[in-house]
Amino acid sequence: MKNKIFFLIFILHFASYVFGKTLHVGTTHTYKVLTQATSVAIPGDSIICHDPIIQGGMAISNLSGTFEKWIYILAENGKTVIIQGGSNSIQFSDCSYLHIEGFTIQGQTGNGMNLDDAGSFETPTHHIRIIKCIFQNINATGNNDLLKLSGLDHFEISECQFINGAAGGSGIDMVGCHQGVINVNTFKNLGSNSIQAKGGSSDIRIIRNQFENGGSRALNLGGSTGLAFFRPQNATTEAENIHVVANVFRGSEATIAFVGCRKVEVSNNTILFPKKWVIRILQETVDPNRFLPCGDNSIYNNIIVIDNAVSTEVNIGPNTAPVTFTFTKNLWYKTSDQGWQGPTLPGFINDQIIKDPLFINNSSGLLSNNSPAIGAGQPYISLTRDFLGNYFNNPPSLGAYEANPFVSHLSDVDLKINIFPNPFNDVITCLFEDEAHRTITIFTLDGNKMFSLETKELIAEIPCDHLFSGSYVLLISQGLKEYRRLIIRR
Repeated sequence: MKNKIFFLIFILHFASYVFGKTLHVGTTHTYKVLTQATSVAIPGDSIICHDPIIQGGMAISNLSGTFEKWIYILAENGKTVIIQGGSNSIQFSDCSYLHIEGFTIQGQTGNGMNLDDAGSFETPTHHIRIIKCIFQNINATGNNDLLKLSGLDHFEISECQFINGAAGGSGIDMVGCHQGVINVNTFKNLGSNSIQAKGGSSDIRIIRNQFENGGSRALNLGGSTGLAFFRPQNATTEAENIHVVANVFRGSEATIAFVGCRKVEVSNNTILFPKKWVIRILQETVDPNRFLPCGDNSIYNNIIVIDNAVSTEVNIGPNTAPVTFTFTKNLWYKTSDQGWQGPTLPGFINDQIIKDPLFINNSSGLLSNNSPAIGAGQPYISLTRDFLGNYFNNPPSLGAYEANPFVSHLSDVDLKINIFPNPFNDVITCLFEDEAHRTITIFTLDGNKMFSLETKELIAEIPCDHLFSGSYVLLISQGLKEYRRLIIRR
C-alpha cells in the first residue's frame, strides 16, 4: 500500500513537473491578485485570470519560462477580463518565454502595457507572445502608447486590436526591438502612429494587418531616439531590415514614413485614400559621422488609390538619400482625376501601372476578374501569404489580395471535407473523414474574422445566425494543411 501511495505521489509530482500547474487568480480563488501567482509560477505553468475587472498598475520582473516550457498568463476562456486603469496595466521587465492572451487593456494614464529590459541592454526581454488582446481607450493624450516595447527580442503580436490611442502616442512603439512579428492585428483611430520602430530596431515583419485612420503616420519606420536608448548602442540606423507585406491601409495623414531607416521592403499592400501623403522620407536623427541617411528602401507590388487630398505623393525631407529608393511594379490610381499621369517619385522607378485597379464593389481591395493588377507583380522567392492567408501566385497579383491563389502541397488538396448546406441559413456543418485537431475560421471578404472554433470532432456545427446575408471565406487549418471555401449566407 505504501508503495502504491509513493508511486501515486511520484506520478503527480512528475506530471506537475512535465506539464506544469494551473494557477487560478481571482477573488474566489487561491491567488487573489495576478502578482501573487506570478511570484510562484515556474516554467510550464499556466495562470488563469477569472475576475472581470483587474486593477492595473502592476509590475512583474524576472518571470521566465524556458524554450520547452513557456509560462502562460491567460484570461478565462470565453470571458471578458479587463485590466483597468493604473499608470500602465502591467510593466514586464526582464521576462522571457511568456505568453499573454485574451485580455482587454484600457483606461491607463501612461502606457497601456510595458515590456522592457529594465535598462540592462545585455539581457533583453525575449520570447514574448501577445495574442488576442484588445488595447483601447487610453486615458492619456501625450506621448503615451497602447503597447510600449523597449529592448524586446524574438516576439509575436498577433490577432490583437489597438483602438483609440493617445493623440501623441502609438498603438505599438518599439525602441531597440529585434526579430519580431506583428501579424493579423487591427489598428483603428490612433494618434501619432499605429506602429513605430526606432532606436536600432531591426528584423521586424509587419504582415496582414488592417489600419483604419491609423494616425499621422500609420507606420513610422524610424524616428528620433535619444542616443542613450539605442539597442545596440552602436546602431547606425533608427530601424532596418523591416518587411511590410499584405497589409490594408485606409486614411492616416501619411501611410508610411521612412525616417532614418534602411533596407525596408514594402510589398503587396493596399493603400487607400491617405489624407496628405502616401510616403514620407525623413531623417530626424542627424549625425553624418555615425548615422546613415534614410535610403536603400524598396516599394513594390502595391496598389495605391488616392484622391485630391494628396497633392504630393512622396514628401522628402533633408539629409536623406531618396535617390536610393526603388519603386517597382506598383499600381497607382487617382479617383478624382481620370487624366492623371501618375505620381512624382524619387529614385529608381520601374513598371508603374497608372490604371483603375477595378476592385469588387464595396470591398477594400478585392480584385475583380478583369483587374490590371492580376499577375502583374514581382515574384517572391518563397511562399508568401496575402491578407486572407492565401498564398500569392507566381507572379503575384498587386495589392494585399491575391486574385488567383497558389495551391501548394501544404494546402487543401489533402483534406477531405464535406461542407453543407451552402448557401446556408443559421448553421453550417463540416463533416470530416477522421478525428484531428482543427481550427475553423470564418472571414468576411475584407478579411475581418467573424468566427473561430477549435475542434477534434468528426462533425462541427457552426452557428452563423450572427452573420449578415452575403459571402464569406471559410478557412479550416489542420497542422500545415489548409482548406478554403467560399460560403454564402442566404
